[in-house]
Amino acid sequence: MPELFGFSFGRKKNPDRPLPNVKSFVPPDHDDGATQVATGAFYGQYIDLQGDQKSDNGFIKHYRTMILQPEVELAVQDIVNEGIVFDEYRTPVKLNMEQYEQSDSIKEKINNEFKEILSLLDFNNRGIDIFKKWFVDSRLYFHKIIDEKNKKKGIIELRSIDPIQIKKIREIKKEKNKDGIDVIKSVNEFYMYDMSPKNKPYIPQFTTKGLKISPDAICYVTSGLFDGSKKNVIGYLHKAIRPLNQLRMIEDSVVIYRISRAPERRVFYVDVGNLPKNKAEQYLKQLMNQYKNKLVYDADTGEIKDDKRHMNMLEDYWLPRREGGRGTEITTLDGGQNLGEMEDVDYFQKKLFRALNIPISRLEAENGFNMGRSAEITRDEIRFFKFITRIRAKFSELFLDLMKTQLILKGIIIPDDWKKISQNVYFEFATDSYFTELKESEILKERMEVLREVNEYIGKYYSIDYIRKNILKFNETEIKNMDKQISKEKKSGLYKEEEEF
Repeated sequence: MPELFGFSFGRKKNPDRPLPNVKSFVPPDHDDGATQVATGAFYGQYIDLQGDQKSDNGFIKHYRTMILQPEVELAVQDIVNEGIVFDEYRTPVKLNMEQYEQSDSIKEKINNEFKEILSLLDFNNRGIDIFKKWFVDSRLYFHKIIDEKNKKKGIIELRSIDPIQIKKIREIKKEKNKDGIDVIKSVNEFYMYDMSPKNKPYIPQFTTKGLKISPDAICYVTSGLFDGSKKNVIGYLHKAIRPLNQLRMIEDSVVIYRISRAPERRVFYVDVGNLPKNKAEQYLKQLMNQYKNKLVYDADTGEIKDDKRHMNMLEDYWLPRREGGRGTEITTLDGGQNLGEMEDVDYFQKKLFRALNIPISRLEAENGFNMGRSAEITRDEIRFFKFITRIRAKFSELFLDLMKTQLILKGIIIPDDWKKISQNVYFEFATDSYFTELKESEILKERMEVLREVNEYIGKYYSIDYIRKNILKFNETEIKNMDKQISKEKKSGLYKEEEEF
């Protein structure tokens, strides 16, 4: 087997990763959409990138087409603007390590490396573009480029990879136990990069040449959504495919109906007496040609010529009428009625916005931004805020993956330390949500009112520790920090002793 391209953390290239001393016939469950390839005595090691990725790549191309629809683009723009907020006084995202118990020097080093990651991504300028690309494509790939001669420098460059050209592969090796049952022996992961031209026509074939890349050399972040079989990663736009197609069809049908039914047309009832059928049709066509033909002047030749026009569905109707009925008559066929009604289009627009998790109130132009109390915020806005929080947490895996590589390469931590760090750090995204500020302000106001009510019972029925934890909702870290600040302010004489409660 050829060597893997890229670096690995303290392992030989292309290792077989044995499982712990346990036996199972079921491979490990991973929510990353990787293609699983079984290998062994009766299995080959060929991977059909074009055939295997056909569904994934089809999804990605369809999502990129959907974004060209104005309604979808507007919805995605709302989500991206809420997800990544730029402020001249704050960075779009910062690292919070309050729950990570470690020395301040280590925390400072970790924070500095996080800032270096943001610089490599150029996140202050390209953060919105990166977030939008991840949201639309449902996955994000970066190649971590390092100096092979001096890995202590860490990541020196990050290059984005088109998700259509790369795929994560999980190679599962099986062996038969003494009972003849296939059990999992080892699991090996790598990335396969399709080096063929992007625009070449698809030719069905069994194998495709590709470059095998070490998993440590690639940063891979998915949307976290999968289809029913959990084999393919899908995007947040996936559930909007059907509503968007319905909206397109209903808009096209409305346009066609209005064009075809808007004009008024004349109906000519021509009296043909007792003429035979053939004679009646000939007579009717003669009248049609007589009234429909138009003599026009040709300015180029100076001649008069017939401008024959063929009848279509938007023009007049000519109908024969037999003897005994009324004579020749010309009436008017009314145009379509209720052409101004758009209830169907509005319904499918709202359905599309619901599929994209956008509050319906944002679709209606007459509904301005509500600057009232947080109690006046609609339930849809609260649901949208929680949706943004959830996708931010998933997007944060990008920073975790890059920080892990950077800290290990620079020797700040060892691989075994990363699990503890990743579980005790989180990322704070800047927000301009007025609702958040209102909510926090009103919650604090309510707590202060309760605090004033129970103030006279402190030391009699309630302890200060109880007040802090159950009324002010302080955690242990906040209590410690608050005690330090109060002690410091006492020494500096900022307030008098009797001002304490």
